[in-house]
Amino acid sequence: MEKFRQILNDLETLKFDMHNKDFLLTWEKTQDEIVATVKVAEALKNLYERNISCKVFDSGLAVSQFRDNSTRTRFSFSSACNLLGLTVQDLDEGKSQIAHGETVRETSNMISFLTEVIGIRDDMYLGAGHTYMQEVSKSLQSGYEEKVLHQRPTIVNLQCDVDHPTQSMADLAHLKNYFGSLENLRGKKIAMTWAYSPSYGKPLSVPQGIIGLMTRFGMNVTLAHPEGYSLIPETLEVSKKNAAKSGGTFNIANSMDDAFKDADIVYPKSWAPYHVMGRRTELLRANDSAGLKDLEKDCLANNAKFKDWECTEEKMRLTKGGKALYMHCLPADITNVSCKAGEVRDTVFDRYRVETYKEAGYKPYIIASMIFLGRFKNARAMLAELEKKGQKRVAQ
Repeated sequence: MEKFRQILNDLETLKFDMHNKDFLLTWEKTQDEIVATVKVAEALKNLYERNISCKVFDSGLAVSQFRDNSTRTRFSFSSACNLLGLTVQDLDEGKSQIAHGETVRETSNMISFLTEVIGIRDDMYLGAGHTYMQEVSKSLQSGYEEKVLHQRPTIVNLQCDVDHPTQSMADLAHLKNYFGSLENLRGKKIAMTWAYSPSYGKPLSVPQGIIGLMTRFGMNVTLAHPEGYSLIPETLEVSKKNAAKSGGTFNIANSMDDAFKDADIVYPKSWAPYHVMGRRTELLRANDSAGLKDLEKDCLANNAKFKDWECTEEKMRLTKGGKALYMHCLPADITNVSCKAGEVRDTVFDRYRVETYKEAGYKPYIIASMIFLGRFKNARAMLAELEKKGQKRVAQ
């Protein structure tokens, strides 16, 4: 109860206005808005753990649109919506009129008559996912202004080609809890490194999300990857500016060992090179299956040149005191478990398995917080009212 009161007090000191707004990229949000999102997530988690209902909706839809496979984010979105009292409806494009050429503007309005939030995952096409979300956003705004919609649903980015805000924000909440506070992250070194994978085509949005967010908290962020595995240039510029503003640092290295040296946190994760994702997008749009197979063959052969980019016991000993926190968005390619050779050695992953599960466990609350802040102008008052009502979530 004291912790909950402290969260409410903290929210009172922050300046944020996220009502009727989308959550697409973390770097579009102010520092107070980022902190408020973490605080509201903590408040909802606190209420849930005290068996207090967080249902703020008696009815309403949450539309779930996944254009790529997902486990954690899909279930986290459903869990978050259920926590708040919303019913989730999947938008299956194959069973909708989208397959017959219905426009984005029309679809956006037709699914939104009684909808509170639309969660979209669109990370397959470089240069398209974020653009698609922006188009949906404009369509909803027009529908609201033209009085087609009596309210404007909030859009939550469940991963696009540019950013994965629900993941990076869950990671931030995990780090806050692990190190005690956001202030304690200042000066900590986090190594966001590429790691070998026996598959190709993994999106760039996780590493981009991490470097774009963690540089805002005075952290010393090192991005490491083999030559040629670069990210979208604009996201590097965002990270540089964030680091300069926060008093942290942002460095790019071509050595996993150098990145791991004296690191407090390591985040070894595979991704496809920027230019490869661009080429893959062209082939996908052209339905060129032969071209895609050739590209995959070439990329896997290139990946194989860097099998030593693996999070091993030896590399972990290079970290600060040999005890850096290992992080991953999951599922990890685990050597000797899910593959012969992968991102992380089985012994390392097993030692940090519980921590990675806890890391993932923040995502439902982060998503619920994004919805909460998008739908309610006075989030603090709504949270206080939930506690005051004290309705039991489970009868006891």
